[in-house]
Parts: sequence; C-alpha cells; structure tokens
Amino acid sequence: MGLLCLTMSVGAAFAADEKDEAAKPDVPNLYLDLRTTYATIPAGTLGIGFGNTSLSAAFQALAARRGTTLPNGLPAAKSIAVDLPLTVDVSDRVSLYGGVSGSTTDIGGGWSAFDITSWNIGVQADLYQQNGGKIPTITLQSTLTQSVPNEQGMTTSFNNILEFDYALDEDETRGWLAGVQYTHTDIASQLASIRPNTILYAGGYYQWPSNWKFTGRLGVQSFGGAQIAGRTLAESFTQPILRLDLDRMDDNDNRLFGITAQIAWMPKPSYQLTLRTPLYAVRN
Repeated sequence: MGLLCLTMSVGAAFAADEKDEAAKPDVPNLYLDLRTTYATIPAGTLGIGFGNTSLSAAFQALAARRGTTLPNGLPAAKSIAVDLPLTVDVSDRVSLYGGVSGSTTDIGGGWSAFDITSWNIGVQADLYQQNGGKIPTITLQSTLTQSVPNEQGMTTSFNNILEFDYALDEDETRGWLAGVQYTHTDIASQLASIRPNTILYAGGYYQWPSNWKFTGRLGVQSFGGAQIAGRTLAESFTQPILRLDLDRMDDNDNRLFGITAQIAWMPKPSYQLTLRTPLYAVRN
C-alpha cells in the first residue's frame, strides 16, 4: 500500500508540471490485475489447466485434507476463485506481481465459505523481442503459489510458461504462438503426492483497429496423477486442451478488459470462464 501511495503521489506531481513535459520521467504501470474465475471440475481430477495455479492450489489442498474421508474418491466440483495480484510493469519487457487469491467450492453439499486460499509471487519477462526481425519474441513467466493456511496438506506449486510469439506485421497485431507450460506441486504431507502437469500448445492472435484482440491456443495436456495414503485421488491422463481469449486493449497495448474460455478434457471435459478487469493506479 505504501508503494501504491508513493507511486500515485509521484504520478500526480509530474502530471501537474505542465511547464516541463519533456522532462517527465516514465512511471511504471501499477495495477491490481483482478481476475474472477468460474470452473467446473469432473469427478476424480484436480483443477488444472492453463495458468490457473490459484484455483488448482485451493482444490489440491482441499483434496489432500479430505482425501482420506472421501470413500468414493474426489467428487465433481464447482469453484469460484478471485485473484488479486498487485502488478508492476517495470519496463516493456519485465512485469513483477504478487498477491492473494480467495475461493469457494461446491462439492455437492453447497458452497463453502469464501476464504483466502493461496498467495502467489511471480515475474514475466521477454527474454528476446522480435522487433521486426525473424526470430520470435521469447517470453518466460514463472509463478510460485502456496495454499493457506500453513497446515497438513498445504501445497506449493511452481508454474513456468515459455512462449514463442512470431508477429506477422510491424505493429504486431497478428501472429503465431507456440509454448510449453510445466507445473510442479509439492504437498506438505508424507502420504500424498501430485505428479507434474505439462501442456504443449500452439495458436495465434489477431488485433483489430478497434483494439479488440482475439487469441486462441490449442494443445495437449499431460498430467501424472495424484495419490494419498496409497489411494489414487486423480488418474493420470493425456488429453486436448483449448483456450480462447478476447481482450480490449488501449492504444499502448494495456489491457482494459478480458474474458477467457477454456475447455480441458481430463478425460471428461472441464469448463472454465475467467473475467479479467485490471484496476489501474498508474497507466501509461
């Protein structure tokens, strides 16, 4: 909060100095990247997929704590998660973020109380930028997510995404994507284990002159399964996964609004819908 107040004060001070606009320094973008997700999760699996580590952490911890009391394995579930990472765009190449996530889950007996269920920190960086060349932009995003409270069954997830973006025009309004996502999860329990989850995908994007941007990714997800006390909580599988994004951008490619739809077969389909509504304190 101190960083937020300081940044807003500095931004206001420079905005008021109309006599020396040329000397005005760049202030990093600062915003809460508010994301609200609704997901359905088939019986016998966990909430995995593209980048949803907070939702996955909440359900994994719930499964680890209740796994020995579920005689028929994991039931089908519905979940709502809210992510509140405070994000700073340090430059046009590097963003840092960290915050908390809350969720509520319905496993057949009604919705649980909405609680803070995890915290996360991460970084997204362009390792290389195409800038009109032939080599695509290479972006690495790494996120550490830990469930709360700190007790038996707590999970710690390391999620890494390496993506290649080949733009087909100078303004980078259309292009091709390819990438890999790898998630490793540790459980604070000697009786439980969750094996890694890997997604290989390809896709593309197109941005209209009105600054609406559509992105599609189609891939294959491979999950190694989960066990607790010698019992199988979630079976391993290798199945397709599809993600579609529609974003409203401004003239400087800052996201103003976004909606994401995802279908992941586990092997039964799991549906996920995410609304992304960034709350800017500073927007360049």
